[in-house]
Amino acid sequence: MLARKLLLILLGCLPLLGFAQKYRVNIQTTKGKIQLELYDGTPKHRDNFVHLAKNHFYDGVLFHRVIPQFMVQAGDPDSKNAKRGDSLGDGDLPYTVPAEIMPERYYHKRGALGAARDDNPAKASSATQFYVVTGKIQTDSSLEKAEKRSGYHILDARKTTYKHIGGAPHLDNNYTVFGEVLSGMSIADSIAAVPRDKKDRPMDDIRIVRLRVKRKFLFWWW
Repeated sequence: MLARKLLLILLGCLPLLGFAQKYRVNIQTTKGKIQLELYDGTPKHRDNFVHLAKNHFYDGVLFHRVIPQFMVQAGDPDSKNAKRGDSLGDGDLPYTVPAEIMPERYYHKRGALGAARDDNPAKASSATQFYVVTGKIQTDSSLEKAEKRSGYHILDARKTTYKHIGGAPHLDNNYTVFGEVLSGMSIADSIAAVPRDKKDRPMDDIRIVRLRVKRKFLFWWW
C-alpha cells in the first residue's frame, strides 16, 4: 500500500516536472581535450553531427586549417591519411546540411562552433567540416568593418560580447553556428597558434584522436 501511495504521489507531480536533453561533445585531440555543447535550436546540424560522431567519423581527422585569433577547422575525411604538404579542405560527404543561420540567437562569439561551407547561394553547410572560433577582442571600428563585410547589422548586445570576449563577427548571417565550447578554449588557442604553411595547414599534424557525443538530461520543478 505504501509503495502504491508513493507511486500515485509521483505520478501526480509529473506535470510539475520538466526536463530537457543536451548533447555534449568531447573531443580528444593530440593537444588536449575540448568539450562543446550542441544547440537544440539548430536540429539539422545537431543531428547530423551526432550521427557522424556515433559512427566514429571524426576519429583520426586533422585540424587542417588554423588561423591565430580567428578559428581552427577540422572534419575533412581526406585528412585522415594525408601526407605532409597535401592540400586539404575539399573533402566531404555527398550531401549538404540546410542552413540554420540565426545571428540574433547564435553568433560567432569566441568559442562558437560553426559549420564550414563552400560558396553556394543557399549557404548550405558542409556535411562534415566544422570550426571553432578563437577570434580576438573587437573594437567599434572592427565591428563597423565586419558589418560592411557581412552586410548584417550586429545587435548592440552582441557588440558588447564581441568587445569583451572576442569573436569573428564578419561571419554572422553567413555561416551556421550550432554549438559552443564549454571547456578547453586554451587547447583551441594552442592549436590556432601552431606554425602553419601557406595554406594554413599546421606544419606538424594535429589530430582528433576521438570525438564522442553524450546526452545529458536536465530536470527542474515549477
